[in-house]
Order: sequence, then C-alpha cells, then structure tokens
Amino acid sequence: QVQLVESGGDLVQAGGSLRLSCAASNITFTTYHMGWYRQAPGNRRDLVAAVATSGVTRYADSVKGRFTISRDNAKNTVYLQMNSLKPEDTAAYYCNSPRTFFSNTYQFSWGQGTQVTVSS
Repeated sequence: QVQLVESGGDLVQAGGSLRLSCAASNITFTTYHMGWYRQAPGNRRDLVAAVATSGVTRYADSVKGRFTISRDNAKNTVYLQMNSLKPEDTAAYYCNSPRTFFSNTYQFSWGQGTQVTVSS
C-alpha cells in the first residue's frame, strides 16, 4: 500500500516562507504525477500545485508566483516551497497523485497532512 508522509508545516507570519516535504513509499514514484492539495476548515480539499512525470509544473491561480513544486525522484519525495505566505494560505496540506495532470482527483489514501498557519 502506498504511504504518503507530509512534513514541514508550521506557524509563520504573513510574508514568510515554508518548505513542505512529502515522502512516498511502496510506489514506482517516477511513473506518477504528484500534487499538493490543501484544505481549510469548512472547505473542500483542492489541488494547488502539481508536477508531472516529465517535470512540468502547474499551479492554481491563488498560489501562482508564490509557490514552487518540485520532485526528487531519487528520494521519492515531492516538495512545496511556499513564499510570500498570506493568512488565506492557512490550511492542512496534503500530497497525492492526481489521476490526470492537474485534475482535482487523487489515487492513494491520504496521509496525515501537515498544518500551515499564517498569522497576520
């Protein structure tokens, strides 16, 4: 069974930066697109960034220009560099694999997520 373990969340002031990591196991990592999703209380879980098997990246408009997704295939890990954080970025962040690139779908059981809280 695929396991996804997210880390790196924290409490940060507006304008600050964080780097999230997601380690995947029991997976042929290079064959899957990977994405970062977030869910704020009362909201649905949405895809905000994705990196294709080719390395192509795509972002939701709300994070474009501030977040950067990357992958390290040797480490089975996907990262999310988050800069210029805003209070509205506050959410639990999860990684998973969208069934098609940049679709708000997922293929594996969710990990525990990592909490990002941005104070104003």
